[in-house]
Amino acid sequence: MVPLTWFLALGLILFMIGAVGVLIRKNIIIMLMSVELMLNSVNINLVAFSHFLDNVRGQIFAVFTITVAAAEVAVALGILIALVRNRGVFSTDEIDTLKG
Repeated sequence: MVPLTWFLALGLILFMIGAVGVLIRKNIIIMLMSVELMLNSVNINLVAFSHFLDNVRGQIFAVFTITVAAAEVAVALGILIALVRNRGVFSTDEIDTLKG
């Protein structure tokens, strides 16, 4: 059996990779993928705790987190498509005004 600390370490590593991706990268698509990586690392920890505590609540909460992540991606991609159609930019440095 894999110990709980391995799951926690995996979740921490994935969360840190996602945080670095959000903070360093300028491409909006890569930033969205980094946020998804961070949410999935939280899901790994929720399911691991749920398994080791013999409780279903963590798994249910992980399903809700996956649902929220899917809604977040749908809204963000809609905004991104509108932004690319209007201005033709993918970088956060080139977005400086809300109306142009």
